[in-house]
Amino acid sequence: MTAEQRLAASLIPLDAALIALLDGLEPVAPTELPIADILGAVCAGITLPSPFPEMDFAVTDGWALCAQDLVGASSYSPLALTGPPVWVEAGDPMPLGSDCVVDSDLVELLGPVFQVSGEALPGQGVRRAGSDIGEGGLTIAAGRRLGVLDLMLARAAGLEKIAIRAPRLHLINIPAISGSAVTAQLIAESARAAGADVVYSQAEGRDVLSVAKALGGERCDLIVTVGGTGVGRTDATAGALKTSGKLIAHGIALQPGRTTALGKADNTPIVALAGAPDQALAAWWTLALPALDRLSGHLQHTKTLPLARKISSSVGIADIALLKKSDGAWMPLAIGDLSLGHIVRADAWLAVPASSEGFAAGTPVDAHMLRV
Repeated sequence: MTAEQRLAASLIPLDAALIALLDGLEPVAPTELPIADILGAVCAGITLPSPFPEMDFAVTDGWALCAQDLVGASSYSPLALTGPPVWVEAGDPMPLGSDCVVDSDLVELLGPVFQVSGEALPGQGVRRAGSDIGEGGLTIAAGRRLGVLDLMLARAAGLEKIAIRAPRLHLINIPAISGSAVTAQLIAESARAAGADVVYSQAEGRDVLSVAKALGGERCDLIVTVGGTGVGRTDATAGALKTSGKLIAHGIALQPGRTTALGKADNTPIVALAGAPDQALAAWWTLALPALDRLSGHLQHTKTLPLARKISSSVGIADIALLKKSDGAWMPLAIGDLSLGHIVRADAWLAVPASSEGFAAGTPVDAHMLRV
């Protein structure tokens, strides 16, 4: 018996496959969600209210006074105040006419009169109005992944919701003969970390009809399948893509990840990943993640460092290299053949172009970070 599913006679270049996958993709519409639910989501772009804070407030506990009134005050020559000072605690608005907070041990009540035994500077112990966000406002740029400091600032500015772009991703696990779903869970978690709203399901079987049925199960912005992309007797994902819509490619010039397939169903892009973790991750990084970033508007960032030693690659195929940061340089861990140990240890990855034989030691390269 021969396998029914075959790779293309000529592997499709990675660049061409990505162009075909991204064709026509636009960012999804923004959605406003509570701040508590959006850590790690991709911001649609907001301008925080300005100025912030709206008024001067105390940042230490003490007496609110005017610095100009304290000129010349010292422990040898205490200055008598014309009236009682106002006690403030951290977070309290500053009273009108005051511009500094003086420590409690510098102010003493002698009979009916308060005396101050030290000078102060304007703004001492005070957070000025507009010092966090000035008149021009502060923008959290569209495409930025929201971190804890972004959310802190938004809360401080009084916002309760932020507009984000969270593409709906349908992840379909094609059940492995072994029953393992490790790779599908890895990709699901990677998608959530990238800001996607993930819907997880599993095909009823590994045959064309079961996979095709699963492909039509959810309305979404991107479909990613895991498993069944090879040429084994039970592999049928590429065949299901033909049945469900359009098969763009089956067989990418990518190592690992050669058996990856791409398709579309009702204009929804589909990325079919292999079942092995290294094969799936290579195609996730180079194909599925760029599609997800296009949908969310996320701006990818790379880090440029010189190579600690050379990388050798085969012309005609894009090889994935795993890198670890070491003494201000990228130390190659593996290329093409990626063990789980290498994947866990890596700080970044790099796709060596199919037109290149690699890079010499000392060459600056732009690598995609795996750890922040």
